[in-house]
Amino acid sequence: MGGSAARAVFGRPMPIMKSRGRPIALEDGGTGLVTVHPSYLLRVPDADAKAAAYREFVRDLTAVAALLAA
Repeated sequence: MGGSAARAVFGRPMPIMKSRGRPIALEDGGTGLVTVHPSYLLRVPDADAKAAAYREFVRDLTAVAALLAA
């Protein structure tokens, strides 16, 4: 989830780049995982940085898939 969604779910601002990619326990017993909003990937100006951001986003989604499979 991105910044707005993270704030809504966690009830407080979440530093996206600091929190991303790691599971965070939710009050209801579930687990949340913070990542960038997909539109962020469209705004990264440098091609190399854009490719790196996309790889990190895929890594985040892979972590979500692993959480769901557990």
